[in-house]
Parts: sequence; structure tokens; C-alpha cells
Amino acid sequence: MNNSLLSLSVTRPKRVLLIGFMIVVLAAIGGKSLYFRGDYKVFFAQDNPELQAFEQMQNSFSKNESASIIIAPHSGEVFNPQTLSLIRELTEESWQTPFSSRVDSLSNFQYIHADEDDLIVEDLVDKNNQLATTELLRIRQVALSEPDLVGRMVSPQGHVTMISITVNLPEGDQTAEVEEITAFVKAMTDKYKLSYPEHDFYHTGVVLMNDAFAASAKHDASTLVPLMFATIIIIMWLALRTFVGTFATVIVIVGSIATTMGLSGWMNMFLSTATVNVPTMVMTLAVADCIHVVSSMLFAMREGKDKKDALLYSLQLNVKPIFITSATTGVGFLTLNFAEVPILADLGNLTAIGVIFACLFSLTLLPALIMLLPMKSIPVQKENSGRTEKFGEWVINNHRRLLPVSLLVAVVAVFFAFQNQLNDVATAYFEKSSPFRQSTDFQQENLSGMTNIDFAIYTEQESGINAPEILMLIENFSQWLRTQPEVDHVVAISETFKRLNKNMHRDDPAYYVLPDDKELAAQYLLLYEMSLPYGLDLNNQMNTDKSATRIVATVQNLGSKELTGLESRAKDWFTQRAPELTVTAASPGLMFAHIGEANMASMIEGTAIALLLISGLLVFALKSWRMGVISLLPNLLPAGIGFGIWGIYSGEINLGLSIVLSMTLGIIVDDTVHFLSKYQYARTAGKDAEQAVRFAFASVGRALWITTIVLALGFSVLMLSPFALNADMGMLTSIIILVALAVDFLFLPPFLMIFDKKTV
Repeated sequence: MNNSLLSLSVTRPKRVLLIGFMIVVLAAIGGKSLYFRGDYKVFFAQDNPELQAFEQMQNSFSKNESASIIIAPHSGEVFNPQTLSLIRELTEESWQTPFSSRVDSLSNFQYIHADEDDLIVEDLVDKNNQLATTELLRIRQVALSEPDLVGRMVSPQGHVTMISITVNLPEGDQTAEVEEITAFVKAMTDKYKLSYPEHDFYHTGVVLMNDAFAASAKHDASTLVPLMFATIIIIMWLALRTFVGTFATVIVIVGSIATTMGLSGWMNMFLSTATVNVPTMVMTLAVADCIHVVSSMLFAMREGKDKKDALLYSLQLNVKPIFITSATTGVGFLTLNFAEVPILADLGNLTAIGVIFACLFSLTLLPALIMLLPMKSIPVQKENSGRTEKFGEWVINNHRRLLPVSLLVAVVAVFFAFQNQLNDVATAYFEKSSPFRQSTDFQQENLSGMTNIDFAIYTEQESGINAPEILMLIENFSQWLRTQPEVDHVVAISETFKRLNKNMHRDDPAYYVLPDDKELAAQYLLLYEMSLPYGLDLNNQMNTDKSATRIVATVQNLGSKELTGLESRAKDWFTQRAPELTVTAASPGLMFAHIGEANMASMIEGTAIALLLISGLLVFALKSWRMGVISLLPNLLPAGIGFGIWGIYSGEINLGLSIVLSMTLGIIVDDTVHFLSKYQYARTAGKDAEQAVRFAFASVGRALWITTIVLALGFSVLMLSPFALNADMGMLTSIIILVALAVDFLFLPPFLMIFDKKTV
């Protein structure tokens, strides 16, 4: 950008404002096309192998996405007349849930037993039966001895039970349907809470998890953005003490956000739990650019320049570092396209667009507004004696001690950085105070985990599941699963065959074994299916031609390593015993476990490319290989130290933290570029390293303090999000940004003074 273009905002401010506002308005119109998606599938690309396996399983068998209601009687006993009546009534009404296709509970469990030569299939809690003491004892005895019930629909102690509502959600955007189902289920349980006040109700399941995703995003959009906006205005005013500069910055922020979100609407993008944070990020990064322009202008005015000359001086001094920092920040966010999660790529692309517009508006709209608005004169200060300058003198005087100390701290921190381990727990994405998290924790502690792993076994032969050898394989595999420490419950078709074989032999326990004849097994199954009521068929366990079956393992709410480890052991079990069979494993929990590991691997690749591109940009912009090489250390150390602090604080990296390295690499370059550009400016003017460091502290030190506070506070606002991915990402990013300033103030100046002795 040459001097004539730079001066245009100062000499023709009205024309610049008119053009700028027209661009903002035209772009912002696209915002009306934005819509929100809160379902978990937005985390996965269409070609994601785990998603494809899950959808294939959903197509082969009936869908098993559910909304679950956990009932906990205050008495600590489910098997009493009042609680069983509640379960029965709530089960019947649950069939009215929108999009429901099946309801399973203790009351409508299909209890099979023999009566002479007859096979009886009936509800365990029949509405026509009086719940007398003997009947209660019978129901309790049956429920707590049925493998398909205990540990799944009722706790082994009999103190907690669950009603599972299976729903058939449409493909694509499911947000409206999820909200409708959730609202119905919660309203229904609220009604029964009034009728049965001695019971507590908890809501879990995939549908409720989808609703929790949406609720977290809406909370962030409605609270964090306004909070950040207010925080920025207060910081700007306290730091710069200029109404005009603060007001002009607010206009740039609003323009940058409106343009970015409007363009996303024009591009037919949707909002998600990730992209609702774009306004906060754009706002934060836009302020950083504006602060440098305003701060340098005030610095020039304190040295005696009038507003116009001070603005021209500020633009000339800052245009290169602002363009460099915007380019490097944009590159950092664009590398999120390497992420395996589509909405994280959307986050990177939209933020990069916002950064570019923030850069352009801070160099055009900001000075134009300042020129048009009346501004008080600033008293001339011939000597710099502020706190930043005094701090700079302390760094200069102690630079030989600061360098080894800072290097030692960095080495120790980097050691702890390698102690971090990737571990995603999908249910832990939500803070402990959220209703969904409290429900899943209660379910884990009292009944079972919420997470499932579904194993599909394909024989590729019609009625292949009825073969005795296949049934025995299913039985052995289900028993193996039950011995695994991560597994709480297993549903397998082999249990149904054993029950049927016993029933057909007058309930003789000796016949609680698998039938040894394929035709006999097929007849048992046909007889049983003909006896089942509508909605409670076996399509959730077998496909239509009986060539495949699904085994559902309910596991504890585990991290990604434990889930993928269990999957790997299960597949090895089949490889050793039945390599000819096709076996797949899938579930939302397993999908999140795999995507976390894949995302970390892809982001490491993205970070390496970002480092190369950013280093090349710095060498090109600073026009010095030496300065480019010098900039590498202060740009790499903050991330290493930040992850080291996280290793001490937590030690676990989730899906949100896997993108922080690439994302922050472009941001933390900002401080280094601004400091080095001022340092290089002074060196070119003939000053030695010590004098150049002193000039850099005086001219840009205050601005770096302010921008760091703004950036750190901006991202720390995300810590208030109830969604752990956003909260953890905000926390670690804030830590790295603060560390970056410490590195640029305590490591970079001593490094320059000791190693940059060359005369310019």
C-alpha cells in the first residue's frame, strides 16, 4: 500500500467511509440466509469412514438414536406400586413423542414364559394386573434376572430405571426435530413430576446430546459476544483514554463482524457450536489492529504532531506490520482446513475472512472516522517516562540474566508439553453444572454409561444368523464383551434364542442353551416375532433377511483411547475366530473417539505448513533472512510453554485443543512482528541494538500490552462457555497469548542485544 493510498483515508475520509459502508451493507445482507445446526453429525465429513459405517448400520437395522428418561424414586426401590404405575403410564405416553418408532421400558418388556404347551409373550407389568405384593415380587425377580434388562433398563439394585424412546430422525439438518422431541419429552416428564413428586427424572440419549450441543451454541452466541463487546469498550477506554478512538474501533468491529457473517450467508454456510465463536474471534483480532493505529497516533501527538500528521505517521509506521500480522493470522486459521472436522474448517475460513476485513477497515474506516470526528488535543510530552519505558529499561539492564532464565523456563515447560495425551470424552464436552452432563453422570453412577458401541456381524447369507455355529459365535463374543472392564451391558440376539429354547421346553432351566438346529432356530424366531406387539419387533437386532445381527455394548463414558482400544480388541477377537465374517463397529461415541485422533494428526501436518508459510512471510516482509530466523524462536516458544502449562494443569488434549497450535501460531506472531518492525526501523536509522530495543519498547510496548490484554480477555471469554471444547480452547489460547507477550518482552530483547551485533 503506497503513500497515496495510505493518505486517502486521511485526505478523503467521507469518500472512504461511503465506499466502506456500502461494502459492509452489501455483505451483511447475506446474513439473512444463515441458519443453525446443532446435531452431532456436523462434526463429521460425509466421507468419514466411521460415519459411513454408522449410517450403513442404521440402514441395515432400525435406527437406535434415542431420548432416554431415567427415573429415580426417592424410596430407592423401583418395584413398588406407585413407581411401576408411573413407568407404565409414562411408557404409554412416550409413544406420542414426535418421530418415535419404539419405546422400551421395564413395563413393556416382552416377558416370555411357558404355560403347559403354550408360549406366552406379554408385558412384564401388565396394566390389567393388580400390583399386589406377590406380583411385585414376581416382577422384581424376573427383571433382576433378565440379562436384557438388568444393567440396561434397571439397575442391579433395583433403585433406578430407564425408559428409552427410539426416534427416526430425518437426514440432513435435524435441529428443529431435535428441539421438538426434547421439548415434548421434558414437558411430559414435568407433568409426571407433579403427579409423582417422590421421583426424580433425568434426560439422556443421543437426541438430548444433540439438544445440548445446540443449547451450548445458542448460549455462547447470546451471552459471550455481548460480554466481549462490553469488555473491549471498557479496555479501550481505560487503556487509550480517547472517546474518538474507542468509538471508531467499535465501528470497525461491527463492520468486520457484519461483513464476515454476511459473506458466510452468501456462501450458504450454517452456524454451529464452532462457528458461533467467529464474531468473538473477529472482534478480538480487529481490536488488536485498531489499537496499534490509535496507539501510534497518540504517541505521535504526544511528540507534537497534529491529528492529521499523527494519523499519517501511524499509518506509515503500522501498515506493514498490520498487513503481516493479518496475513500470518489468516494463514494460521486457514490451516484449520487440514482438520478432519468440517465445522472447525468453517471456523478457520470465516475467521480468516474476518481478519482480512478487520485489517482493511482498520487502515481505512478507522482513520477516516478519526479524521471526521472532533478530538481533544493531547499535551506534548518530550520525554518518555511511562511504565512501559521503565520496564524496557529494566529488561535492558538485566538482559544477560533474563536470557538464560527464560530459556530454562522454556525447556522445563516444553518437557511438560510432551506429557499431554489425546483423550476425548464426548459426554464431558459439557460443564458439570449443565442438566445434560448431570444426567449422564447420574446414569453412569447408578445404571450404566450413555455410550454405546454397536457391532454388526454380516454373514452374507439369508437366514445366516440362525446357523448354530453363528449363534455360538455371537454368544461367545457377547460373553467376551461382558468380561471387558469398560462394558456395562450387552444386548445380543443369542440371549433371545436361549430364552426361547428354555420356554419351548416348559421353562426347564437345563434348556437355557442355544438351539443346535438351524431350522429349529428359525421356527423359534418366527413364532416369537409373530407374538410381539407393534413397535417391539427385532429389527433393532436383526436385518430383514436375517443375514446380519447387531450386538449393542453399553460402555462407561470413556475417553477416546479406551473406546478405540475396546474396538480394536473386539475386531482382533473376530479376526482370530471368524476371519471370513464381515464385522463393523460404529456409534456416535466411537465416531468422536476416532475423529479426535485423526484431527490431531492432520493438525500437526497443518501446523508444519503454517510454520513454513508464516516464516516465509516474515522473511519477505522484514526483508531480512536474519530477522526471519530470529523471529522463529519467539514464535515457537509460546506454544511450547503454553502446552507445557496445560500439561501440568490437565494433561489431556480434546478435539477443541487439537486446533490451538495452528490457530495461535498466526496470532502470536503479531507481537513479534510489531516489536521486530519497530526494532528494525530504529536499526535502519542507525541505532545500535540497545537503542533499537529502547525505541521498540517506547513506540510499541504500550500497544502490545493493550492488544495482549484484549486478545487474552477475548479468548478467555470463551472459558465461560458451557461447552468444554470452546471453554478449553479459549483457556489455552489465552495462556499462549499471555506467554507470547512474556517471550517478546523477556526473551526477544535480550536475544537481540546479545546476538544482533551486526551494524545496519
